Amino acid sequence: MTIWDTLTEALEGAPDSIAVVDGAVRLTYGEVHRRISSLGNFLRSQGIGQGDRISILDVNSVHFYEAYYTAAGLGTILNPLNYRLSVKELVYILNDAGSRWLLASPCFKTEVESILKSINNLRGTLWLGEKPDVMDGDQFSYNEALQCAADFLPASVQNDAIAHLYYTSGTTGKPKGVILTHKNICCHAQGTIDELQLSSDDVWGHIAPMFHLADAWATFAITAVGGRHVMLPAFDAESALKLIENERITISNLIPTMLNLMVKNPDVHTTDLSSLRMILSGGAPIAIDVVRRTIEAFRCEYVQTYGMTETSPYLTLSLLKEHLKALPEEEQISYRARTGRPFKTVDLKVVREDDPEEVVRNDREVGEIWVKGDTITPGYWNRPDETKEVFSDGWLRTGDLAVIDSEGYLNIVDRKKDMIISGGENIYSIEVESLLYEHPDVIEAAVVGIPDETWGEIVGAFVVLKIESKTSGKELIRFCKDNLSSFKVPKRVILLQELPKTGSGKIYKKGLRDIFCGEVDS
Repeated sequence: MTIWDTLTEALEGAPDSIAVVDGAVRLTYGEVHRRISSLGNFLRSQGIGQGDRISILDVNSVHFYEAYYTAAGLGTILNPLNYRLSVKELVYILNDAGSRWLLASPCFKTEVESILKSINNLRGTLWLGEKPDVMDGDQFSYNEALQCAADFLPASVQNDAIAHLYYTSGTTGKPKGVILTHKNICCHAQGTIDELQLSSDDVWGHIAPMFHLADAWATFAITAVGGRHVMLPAFDAESALKLIENERITISNLIPTMLNLMVKNPDVHTTDLSSLRMILSGGAPIAIDVVRRTIEAFRCEYVQTYGMTETSPYLTLSLLKEHLKALPEEEQISYRARTGRPFKTVDLKVVREDDPEEVVRNDREVGEIWVKGDTITPGYWNRPDETKEVFSDGWLRTGDLAVIDSEGYLNIVDRKKDMIISGGENIYSIEVESLLYEHPDVIEAAVVGIPDETWGEIVGAFVVLKIESKTSGKELIRFCKDNLSSFKVPKRVILLQELPKTGSGKIYKKGLRDIFCGEVDS
């Protein structure tokens, strides 16, 4: 099965059903298929064929949806670009991927002009809207491309062919292109259909960015069942809540930062969220207090997810086993807030650091998560050495540290690179962050290790408070002292107006480590 087949299934099953809603634009599956066919013929006429790379720079939109399927039909490799990156970073990715065409929203006109001055391998630009007045070269508007005939014949593509290149955020070095094949993506789509019981009645809110797999996977799974896609171009809490109410969203995957902002927005109490049947959270760790507030606010099933770009992405879901549904509500919440049990497409184990033996399932012994299966990347684009480094006997070593309980539910305690070692003691940043989130004035928190001559590292916390809060850093340290072992308590708390984020919305801890940590406590 290939990605194009998921569109064919929807077209055959429900050609007149609404496929995509993007503002005032509402298109059926029959209509988007015709548009995709015209786009495919246009790019084919420009010399784009199987194995070529094309990149897209866009917010969530019907154009983004159509680009995913146009590339699949052509057998080309789509490279979604993180629009929050600098021009220098975008140029690096375009060069590394060897992209031949750029599909770009006119709202990124300034960035594209700079890109075109710095890169030579691009053959042309397709503007996802009206063509702006830009520098010379092959420039076409979306409407021009849609004038092509819709008699598109999709390429014959093997399921192990590369479909997408998703570049990592580059927080520890230059970005790497993660390869995902048609098989990776389609197996993941079927896995989510089965696990989450997706159906044609589902209305997916594309609220997290479509350039990131936290949201992008649903493009294919929701299409395969003939569901509806609703676009939010860019996130803000008020707009996301209104989208759920107005378009009767039934399901979406949000990152913890988004959930935190939504449940703390006063509109959450007056917005009709009754259409929701499930909210998934993923892309970053989440504090149990945020989970509790999310369940109270949205009044639907909450599922914690964990995964990586390299794994298409899901590796675990916190869906409750049947016998766990009989537990008291607070115990159920504790399971829903865990990293979860293995996703059905993967084999997963938690192994000790010094040998490949699995840890004891006692929820105490810490090990690294290793995975394998049909949804796991074959490797990194043009990086054979780095590909080799992350695999061991066919198992992908995730770099995430976790414990596992007798029920088979994992809980991530930290990334290997984020674990703090102070005076020989291991300190897991997530534990300290979770406590900070319990403070009523804390909006966001991130904990990192700060170099220290005496202890090697000390615990540093970066915190965003409610606007009206008068809480000081010293008061937060006292709060931690009342609830944590002394060696885990932050020695320094720095208050910020906002925490730096990666393009997917994850807190950018490397950026925090780079902040001058000699700053006086606020």
